[in-house]
Amino acid sequence: MAKPNYSFQKRQKELAKKQKKEEKRLKKVGAKEDGEVNTDENAGATPEVNSSEGQAAPQAPGDEPKAP
Repeated sequence: MAKPNYSFQKRQKELAKKQKKEEKRLKKVGAKEDGEVNTDENAGATPEVNSSEGQAAPQAPGDEPKAP
C-alpha cells in the first residue's frame, strides 16, 4: 500500500485557505466601495442606542422607524 503524501495535503489546505482569504478580502473591498461594510459580527446586531435621546439611532437615511 502506498504511503500518504502529507506535504501534498498540507499544500492543498494552504492553497484553499489562501483562496478563501483572498475572496473575503475582495468582498470587503467591494462592500467598502459601495459605502457599506457588512461583517459577520454586525449581522443581526441590534441598532445602537443614542443615550441622549434614549431612542435607537437610524441605520441609514430613509430607514427611520415610523411613529406608532
